Amino acid sequence: MKTLLKNILIAGPLFLTASLFFACSDAPEITDSLLDGDVLFDPSLYAPEEYLVSAKFPNPSADDLDKHILIASHGYSASTFEWQEFVDWSADADYRVSSLLLDGHGRTYGDFKASKWEDWRAAIIREFELLERLGYTKISFVGSSTSGALLLELMETGYFDKHVKPKNIFFVDPIVVPTAKLQTIVDIVGPMLVYLEADQPAEEDKYWYRFRPYQTINELNEVIQKVRKGLEKGIVAPTGTFIKSFHSKFDPTASTTSTVLIYKGLRLSDGNKIEVQIMDSEIHVFTRLSLRPSVSPLERSNQQNVFAQMAAKLN
Repeated sequence: MKTLLKNILIAGPLFLTASLFFACSDAPEITDSLLDGDVLFDPSLYAPEEYLVSAKFPNPSADDLDKHILIASHGYSASTFEWQEFVDWSADADYRVSSLLLDGHGRTYGDFKASKWEDWRAAIIREFELLERLGYTKISFVGSSTSGALLLELMETGYFDKHVKPKNIFFVDPIVVPTAKLQTIVDIVGPMLVYLEADQPAEEDKYWYRFRPYQTINELNEVIQKVRKGLEKGIVAPTGTFIKSFHSKFDPTASTTSTVLIYKGLRLSDGNKIEVQIMDSEIHVFTRLSLRPSVSPLERSNQQNVFAQMAAKLN
């Protein structure tokens, strides 16, 4: 069965570009060294005050409330580790970063498998509304990969109409159109495949799920399809919100067509187009370089370029 499915589906670039392997067994073999297991959990679950501004400053002073807060959210199958480099880079900044863990992530394989895309989105809403209730008015977002789609979905549904308007929304390799074509038919072959296994370095197994249940890929498909339809109709950004999308030119996971569709289908409140910057990169979520097998000076420059641009809008 496994060989047959490979022969049928190998034409889809997922097998090559995302380095995933198809599996037909009922459940993956999960060890204690994997995030997917019962031992390793995202550290934000143990110490939320070290990651979330709302938890660290539950009774903010007037000086606290004057600070700009950036809510940073990661992509599908990832964890808070994805934005840790920017958090460290911003250690001495006047703004503060709330690095959140999407619900359903950073826990066991079973928790991940059972999660819905609405659960992932719930973490973004929860931290934003907590900050809003505490009195913060200068709030921005940065979403990588799937979080880009989740932020677009919030705008598409008019969520911000009755809330504090974000000052900025940044996208890093947002996924609206996957590079991997197999993803679009996983709802058909999923019950046969059960899960996909990522061919990732052992160190990354602590921060990303090695095993991706087909149910969660269906959830990802559902939200990006919803967002694509919204972009086709046209989405208007919250009043006064600045938006910019940064995208890796040769992104192996989220096609650059994603940012093209965002550019065409999303308008600022004044009718102007959003800003876009295509980066000379082959990395998905190029702002995360830690644990990469090799990092070129160009990749480091790309990362620092985007960090500096975001910081400039937060000061």
